[in-house]
Amino acid sequence: MSGVRGAQGKRPARAGREAGIDPICHTLVGAGLARGGLARRTALGTTTLLVGANLPDVDVLAYFWGPAADLAFRRGWTHGVLALALWPFLLTGAMLAADRLVRRMRRRESPPALPRQLLLLSAISIVSHPILDTLNTYGVRWLMPFSGRWFYGDTLFIVDPWLWLALGAGVLLSRRRTAPARIGLGLAAAYAAAMAVSAIVGRRIATRELADRTGRPVDAIMLAPQPVTPFVRTVVAAQADGYQVGRFHWLERSSIDPGSLRSYTRGDPEHPAVVAARAATVGRRFLSWARFPAFQIEPAGGERYVVHIVDLRYADRPGVSFGAVSIPVTLPRASSRRSDIPTASHY
Repeated sequence: MSGVRGAQGKRPARAGREAGIDPICHTLVGAGLARGGLARRTALGTTTLLVGANLPDVDVLAYFWGPAADLAFRRGWTHGVLALALWPFLLTGAMLAADRLVRRMRRRESPPALPRQLLLLSAISIVSHPILDTLNTYGVRWLMPFSGRWFYGDTLFIVDPWLWLALGAGVLLSRRRTAPARIGLGLAAAYAAAMAVSAIVGRRIATRELADRTGRPVDAIMLAPQPVTPFVRTVVAAQADGYQVGRFHWLERSSIDPGSLRSYTRGDPEHPAVVAARAATVGRRFLSWARFPAFQIEPAGGERYVVHIVDLRYADRPGVSFGAVSIPVTLPRASSRRSDIPTASHY
């Protein structure tokens, strides 16, 4: 079962529409907080806010830990409640050490950084990070290490130009005044709140429409935001017999476009080949992250198979750059059930 074929096994760190990190938005939030007046509370205030706003993403190092390790680790330990309780003290300690070093070497007359203020700024900037991350469809494991449960906001696209515009304009216009930065932060918060309401109401509408259209209840649903336009979302809904994927539009009479709907089967998660793939390291890592997993089994000759697993949030077929993994497995002859193997047409 060793050796991963396809995208996930050797995926570049920033491939895929949601695989990449958006440090720009986090940095703009830190800069906005600094320009809005918080940086004036102590020496090294700006540095603390900028570092804190990005600090939980130190887990980016997981990209170098092997196939799908990033999916198993990212937005977990470093974003969870335990880390959020510890990070402010660690960052404050680092800033105090840097302050003492700089004043000893260059600026002995400069006022020292204030520990309590540094701790306050560290806490504010650090907690802003998982809050922002929760707003997209990737999610955050807030309760780590006590629980691996994912929390999803489904509110903003991972790279949202309107958020950048509000925050960036506020930062650029606040070189001499704090008001523009505060206004920018306020506009960004109002926009995120409006998009959150849109997501909540949209989920209810989409759930009702899909249940009426298919005659089956919806077990779970995601309305994924799209770049630039706030009126269009991608729907992914889980039902007992599979998934429905389509387009949701606020400005149309029927919110879900009937022509856009496509059905996907889950595959057989208990097929011996799938069970073997799920037990493999890459399979475990991928499924600990996947939200809408679907399985496809491809015969590879004899008792060998390739099990394709996709997460319909980000992929609709095997072999794409993000959201899919292909795992080769070999089964004992007695475990093979070729008649049960779904072909590509079932997927």
